[in-house]
Amino acid sequence: MTNRKTAIVKQEILKRYQRRTKKSFELRQRSVNYLPGGDTRSVAFFPPYPFFASKGAGCHIYDVDGNEYIDCVNNMTALIHGHAHPHIVEAISRQALAGTAHAAPTELQYNLAKMICDRVPSVESLRFCNSGTEATLFAIRAARVFTGKDMIIKMDAGYHGSHDYVEVNLLPDFAADDLPTAHVEAGVPTSILNDVRIAPFNNLDAMERILIENQDKVAAIILEPVLAQGGGIVPREGYLSGLRDLADRYKTLLIFDEIITFRASLGGMQVVADINPDLTTLGKIIGGGLPVGAFGGRGDIMQMFDPTKPDAVTHSGTFSGNALTMAAGIAALEILDHNEIDRINRLGNRLRMGLKAAMDSVGIKGQIGGFGSTAFVYFFDQPFENAKEAALAVIPTLEFAQDVHLEMLNQGLYAITRGLVAFAVSTPMNEQKIDQIVDRFGKALEFAGR
Repeated sequence: MTNRKTAIVKQEILKRYQRRTKKSFELRQRSVNYLPGGDTRSVAFFPPYPFFASKGAGCHIYDVDGNEYIDCVNNMTALIHGHAHPHIVEAISRQALAGTAHAAPTELQYNLAKMICDRVPSVESLRFCNSGTEATLFAIRAARVFTGKDMIIKMDAGYHGSHDYVEVNLLPDFAADDLPTAHVEAGVPTSILNDVRIAPFNNLDAMERILIENQDKVAAIILEPVLAQGGGIVPREGYLSGLRDLADRYKTLLIFDEIITFRASLGGMQVVADINPDLTTLGKIIGGGLPVGAFGGRGDIMQMFDPTKPDAVTHSGTFSGNALTMAAGIAALEILDHNEIDRINRLGNRLRMGLKAAMDSVGIKGQIGGFGSTAFVYFFDQPFENAKEAALAVIPTLEFAQDVHLEMLNQGLYAITRGLVAFAVSTPMNEQKIDQIVDRFGKALEFAGR
């Protein structure tokens, strides 16, 4: 960074945060005795310690010290309607009185499934589960059964939850000059690597080479249409359609993980790109703020889960399709119509332009990415097309991004940071709220960049 701050500024940011969050610090000191690290979600941690939330209302979240933040995290993009939306709260309350879960089908399952299938042309039928992790696990299993093959191809630094077959190359292979070398996370058996191959995002030639080298072995290619965890990387023109062509040519299935990107349009990023994957995984916004996952796609594939069929594939789960989540999900989608998605996408565009203007005004080099109602701030200006390029550019800016994030909290602004800073717009926001976000971001930049 050309505008490096002094250690004094860094310490001042830290001290101000510590003064604002004394109760959170005390709670963390007690929590670490029972929760490793003081929490139960690795992704929620940031140094020196995260604040402890007390409540959320609309597009705001409050900590135990009484501080209010504009919430641009939205539980990692899941709360597209913000916190405690009255329509969703009413649906949850009404259903709670009728029971939260039943060991039997419900009309609610049918209603939510129909709503999703009506919105996503490629999803002819689907099954509900409890998380995005479960959704990708069962989509991969469906692909294996349907094709009779075992191998999958995933993206370098692509994230699809926490089951073993996708816990490969969560961080990119920094040493790769050509195709990335696969590596597993701690605790994942290396035998997994026999059936997983890794491709760099945005590289059709590399994908075809992997398919040729593993002819008749690949069950599915799985990816996020926008590589969110890997750096918010958008597909180059023709990349997604090229993957569709390769999957057809080499007789493998194409799985789109739309757990984050489903917010891009009424039918997700696949509708924006006009691509029909064979299988789709969903989660987050379809649960109305409650735990949820879903996997679906072509009818001939999904029929394998019909228990009336010979040799049906088993899929179960105590809370899969539970009534409370179904009710919340229906309520969430009822108020997330085409006009509302267009509106928050316009707010996303306003946010991206405002964030870039704020960076320019204080002389901070960088660029803004994102799609629809999201924005990604990068504190570097070199171009990138895959996770390795993004990560190598991010590394020198990590400390600065961390300090900007902490100062944003001091300014009452909560966003995601992983070397970049990410924002998600929610429906309670309007133009004035977006401008307030930009103003607070600008103040944090100005202070941190002194």
